[in-house]
Amino acid sequence: MRAGPSQEDVRRHNLGTLLRFVHLRGPASRATLAESLGLNRSTIMALTADLTAAGLVREELPRGPGRRAGRPSLVVRPESTRVYVLAFEVGVDRLVIARVGLGGVVLDRREASRTRGSDPAEIVGTLAAGARSLVRKSERDAVCVGAALGFPGTVRRADDAIRFGPNLDIGDLPLGDALSRRLGLGLPVSVCNDANLGALAEHARGAGVGCDNLIYLHGDVGVGGGIIAHGRLLGGDEGYGGEIGHMVVNPGGRPCACGSRGCLEAEVGERTLLAHADRAEAHGQSGRDAVRAVVDAADRGDIVAREALHRVGTWLGFGVANLVNVLNPGLVVFGGTLRDIYLGAAAQIRSVLATGALAAPREKVRLRTAALGDDTTLVGAAEFAFAEVLADPIQVLARLRAPEDSSVH
Repeated sequence: MRAGPSQEDVRRHNLGTLLRFVHLRGPASRATLAESLGLNRSTIMALTADLTAAGLVREELPRGPGRRAGRPSLVVRPESTRVYVLAFEVGVDRLVIARVGLGGVVLDRREASRTRGSDPAEIVGTLAAGARSLVRKSERDAVCVGAALGFPGTVRRADDAIRFGPNLDIGDLPLGDALSRRLGLGLPVSVCNDANLGALAEHARGAGVGCDNLIYLHGDVGVGGGIIAHGRLLGGDEGYGGEIGHMVVNPGGRPCACGSRGCLEAEVGERTLLAHADRAEAHGQSGRDAVRAVVDAADRGDIVAREALHRVGTWLGFGVANLVNVLNPGLVVFGGTLRDIYLGAAAQIRSVLATGALAAPREKVRLRTAALGDDTTLVGAAEFAFAEVLADPIQVLARLRAPEDSSVH
């Protein structure tokens, strides 16, 4: 007979569940927590006492109007300035570092532009220097509980090694290990595909809140995807799941950086849109600004820009139709440069979806733009970095603070 969970297992689970609730949904009263989590008030009181003693939350009287007469229920708030993570984003043309507090509060951030094809050592150096400056600005008793980095390429789950980064000239690089050593915080830096992190972010805090089956499509120079199935990220056997950008939609079409032809990335990526719009070199722009310039021009009546968006929107529509047929999502979210492309070509995308997808899986699917805007990957990196402490708050915090405590005595 299989033994059930021990009291300690239940307590650990409940602590994580309560902390996750206030982390994602914000401050909540004890009464709200009891009702939402299905626990009695005495249990909530004991759990919040443990989390407060650990420095993860604080309890205080409710603020502002709307306070009820009589004895008020204390409000539980995450300790955002005392418990934080480091989130990194390596984009094709930018590097972003942020210190994000419990509750999802961006406490501070740094951003640097970068040239395409930069040396990996230069990338690591810039990220490490930016992160160290953020850590120095944190409160004296603050603790960093995790670090994660979003990267636009194929990342092996077993060791976080980058296997393929076609638009960054990086391959088989243990970027997380290199950055962890340079940081010197005694914490590993997890490395994840940027679109997978985008999916996590939009599911937790963006357009996908409340939807447990969604697809996130992310555009930069390349195109990636993240899939949430039954509330969990679909990673595949080695963590390579979600490489939607290399789904062939146009056999024999435009050459792709991966070596194939007619991939979704090749047909709807930044370079293709700019080429169709005759803006590949002439306007001196690249990245998101260049894509937005094409969309703006189309809005103003530029025929060439309109035709470029129509062509790209057609292939994006075919890609979405294939995904809807295979995965039956409740929601498809467009982020990065695809957010702007969708806004400029929504009618064409929906038209292709209406004829290219089966009626049953498409009838309830919603198409939305990323609610978190340009910070979707960064927010996802922060959520990934918080995962361990949200799963086992007391033990993780005790382990992280142990070296600090031992050095004092």
